[in-house]
Amino acid sequence: MPWSWRKKLPLRRETLELPDGDATVVDWPIAADTFPKTAPLVVVLHGLEGSAESSYARMIMHKAIKRGWRACVLHSRDCGDYRNRLPRRYHAGETNDVRYFLGELARSGYDGPLFAVGYSLGGNILLKYLGECADDTPLEAAVAVCVPLDLHECAVALNKGFSKVYQHYLIKRMKRSVRRKFNRHTAAFNWKRAMRARTFAEFDDAVTAPLHGFLNMQDYYDRCSSGRYLSSIARPTLIINALDDPFMTPAVIPSPEQLAEQVTFELASSGGHVGFVAGGTPWRPRFYLPPRIISFLEPYAASTSFMDSRTRP
Repeated sequence: MPWSWRKKLPLRRETLELPDGDATVVDWPIAADTFPKTAPLVVVLHGLEGSAESSYARMIMHKAIKRGWRACVLHSRDCGDYRNRLPRRYHAGETNDVRYFLGELARSGYDGPLFAVGYSLGGNILLKYLGECADDTPLEAAVAVCVPLDLHECAVALNKGFSKVYQHYLIKRMKRSVRRKFNRHTAAFNWKRAMRARTFAEFDDAVTAPLHGFLNMQDYYDRCSSGRYLSSIARPTLIINALDDPFMTPAVIPSPEQLAEQVTFELASSGGHVGFVAGGTPWRPRFYLPPRIISFLEPYAASTSFMDSRTRP
């Protein structure tokens, strides 16, 4: 277990009441509670079946706190150990909850620079949100890591070679989550098809699409793949992907013409899926992502008055 996120990070939980009557939760590191409201805030969007307990979320929160920044994890609905109320879960194109939460921060009086960091599915949500909003967002800058820019291609990639191992593991987790929330009598989808699903495409066609108002898997992937929104992004945004990511194929790599001027795309030859080990030892590895993410965001932290009085945990 990597030392950088094995360390304890006590969290304070807030329930986020959503406009449609549903709810989710936001976890905040207690260590940053004393930081001023002028400090930058990093909003973390986790990946598929992730939460504030995910290693990448812990690592970036640790790094932000050491820099004197606030951080939080906005959970997708029905993720982590919190069950949402409505008969639905989350999907790769759900941008309304991000939009609402960022608005709530402004309404609550938070006046520091706002950043967002999304991983995998959370990165897809973040890029889609940025493309939809263009200039109409309170975010100063954003980073998206290992993003499934084309959901069609990523579903194909996960059904080939060693990537099938990741697919099998995640499908098991997704089915377990579905069984925890629904049963064959309460499910608003074909229960037998859902439990028989062996691939992402089959699961999304049986569960994700009907549960969230899409016609089918094709319609869901067409409308929610973030690659089609990259040209509309108006905030400084860094996208980091890896060629050896088992969730990707070379076909998802965007051409320069597909990227807005504010978007920087970095493609590493290795890094896997949200791994990016940069060196060190097996018991004390060094990770590339946390310092790279902070270094990209730092120039946009316009409010620097907090720097002299910040408290390190």
